Formats: sequence, structure tokens, C-alpha cells
Amino acid sequence: MYNYGECEICATPLEVKSIQQDFWIKGKLVVIENVPAGVCPRCGEKVVNAEVGEHIAEILKDRKLIDQAPTISVPLIKYEFEFGHV
Repeated sequence: MYNYGECEICATPLEVKSIQQDFWIKGKLVVIENVPAGVCPRCGEKVVNAEVGEHIAEILKDRKLIDQAPTISVPLIKYEFEFGHV
């Protein structure tokens, strides 16, 4: 098992977990599930090791894989406000 060390933000030891990692690719949200990562139980910071990062980069280059992946519909809400009236 990979040792992620301590969180760079709060120095808490990172715990090994599986996470969902999201990316915006050409205006589309792509979510990769079951990504091994170090997660800080205190502040929530997430870190992947270099090998995992390289594998994710290869996945994101595979247009066929992305095009064939299941899709879901998500609500899109436009946040509107006027400065000074928050």
C-alpha cells in the first residue's frame, strides 16, 4: 500500500481511500470513480500518487472510452446576484 504521508495543508496523516475525481473536458464533466488517493480526514485535501496521475491522464486521452461511458443528467443552476446584495 502506498504511503501518502501528511497533508500539506494541515499536517494530518493522509488516509488511503477510493474517491471520485472530476474533470471538465471540452465543456463536459467527466467523472472517474474508484481512484486510489490519500485523503485528509481533517481538511479533506486529496492527493494521488504519480502512477495514478499518469493512468488518469491516459484515460482522459481515450476519446472512445469517454464517448462509450454511461452518462447522467445533472441539474445546472445559474447563480445570479448583484454585488453588494449578498
